[in-house]
Amino acid sequence: MLAQLSIRDIVLIDRLDLGFREGLSVLTGETGAGKSILLDGFALALGGRGDGSLVRHGEAQGQVSAVFDLPLDHAARKLAQAQEIDTDGDLILRRVQYADGRTRAFINDQPVSVQILRMVGAAIVEIHGQHDDRALTDPAEHRLILDGFGGLEKRAEVVAESSETLKRARQALQSQRMRVEAARKEADFLRHAVEELGKLAPQPGEEDALAATRQSMMQAEKVARDLNEAHEAVGGQASPVAALAAVLRRLERRAGQAPELVDPSIAALNTAIVALEEAGEALAAAMRAAEYDPREQERIEERLFALRAAGRKYDVPVDGLSVLAATMASDLAALDESESSLARLEADLNDAERAFVAQAQALSEARKAAAARLDAAVKAELPPLKLERARFITRIESDEAARGPEGFDRVEFWVETNPGTRPGPMMKVASGGELSRFMLALKVVLAERGSAPTLVFDEIDTGVGGAVADAIGERLARLAGRVQVISVTHAPQVAAKAGQHFLIAKSAEGEAARTVTRVSALEEQSRREEIARMLAGASITEEARAAAGRLLEAAGLRG
Repeated sequence: MLAQLSIRDIVLIDRLDLGFREGLSVLTGETGAGKSILLDGFALALGGRGDGSLVRHGEAQGQVSAVFDLPLDHAARKLAQAQEIDTDGDLILRRVQYADGRTRAFINDQPVSVQILRMVGAAIVEIHGQHDDRALTDPAEHRLILDGFGGLEKRAEVVAESSETLKRARQALQSQRMRVEAARKEADFLRHAVEELGKLAPQPGEEDALAATRQSMMQAEKVARDLNEAHEAVGGQASPVAALAAVLRRLERRAGQAPELVDPSIAALNTAIVALEEAGEALAAAMRAAEYDPREQERIEERLFALRAAGRKYDVPVDGLSVLAATMASDLAALDESESSLARLEADLNDAERAFVAQAQALSEARKAAAARLDAAVKAELPPLKLERARFITRIESDEAARGPEGFDRVEFWVETNPGTRPGPMMKVASGGELSRFMLALKVVLAERGSAPTLVFDEIDTGVGGAVADAIGERLARLAGRVQVISVTHAPQVAAKAGQHFLIAKSAEGEAARTVTRVSALEEQSRREEIARMLAGASITEEARAAAGRLLEAAGLRG
């Protein structure tokens, strides 16, 4: 519930601190006294639209703070906790409005966005008036209201979850169909590619290994040619060994005749012949080592060229051919499996659809039953509100083709204001006064099923009087037995039933005679005098005072 409201420098309010209690509180005062200013300020603290014109003239900023006493498990606390806000103790919503149009929002003195402030505020307070545009007159919310009245929230959640399951099943089937269709178009290419790459059987790193071997063979061919020429020069027909050997033999025959001349030459020739023979053997060994099979080189070149041609064909590096071959083989294998998976996914979709339809149909029937109970409950509230000839209709349009998280149903509150007239949407058919009374009847009925902890009614009794105003007051008092109710009213019958009464008035104060709005809590005699003013107008008579006393006594309060 709202425990305290503090306003600083908002329009005509310079400083205001109000403490609220449980039950029904009313705000009264003459037209133009500032009741709407107070509510505008309160709405600002709840996340309402800011405006620089709200700041009191001559001030740089205004501020509104609302202190709420809420159960520890209340939804508003959970919303604040989700923003990592400490929610121990009271929940304080504060809004600073600057004259230049900027605003700042706080919850328990922690800065938050206006959107967060609005979400938390909406969980605590509902403001209703003749031209209310919130849940009760918003067709988009009527289904939620009906589900809440009928206690169908859990069943609605099951339908929403079933709808999500159906959506996922439909998406999975559609996605698989697209994959299968794409695979079918590529099936011939895949089969050809898998067969070709299977025969080629590329291996990782094979290109580099083959290229290195080929390069080595090409170098060996050139070296072998040079080795052969060298061997031919040393040990072939052009070899000098035979000539050297013949010269050596002649010198050896002359060695005895002049040894001092011949022996050194013989030794040198022997060394030369031995060196040439060793060179020949080394060259022969090198030639044997350099021998290669030209056919092997040809095979390696053909293999290398085939791998590189495949890489160009499939637009991948040669080293990626083995991965591509595995991927294509997997895609081809998956094609057959995809065909069978289509049937499985179709079966899953059919199961999900049957489950959704069954749950949505059951929910739709439950909604129709709840709608009949809601219509009857609202109907019982209408005669005292002088709407005895009117009808409230919870209209449900069910279309199994229009499936969604909410099921098949579109729910809208309709009314028939007079017999024989055509029923229509509540916002279009009901007048301002009728709309407020329909709304009050609805709130009385719905409050038993749960409501925001604080309800604010802004002049919903405008244009009515006598028995209707008394009936409105009675229903507001009944509501106040379950939740906190704050009502801005011009009806003395409503004011008399309040447990707390505030008077709003404006006056000129200070040397500059600036106009300010003041709010005071009324007690006993002053309250009786205010109700008498509401009955009589500017000139309060003794008869009006007596009537005010009777109203207070009828409400169980002292007059």
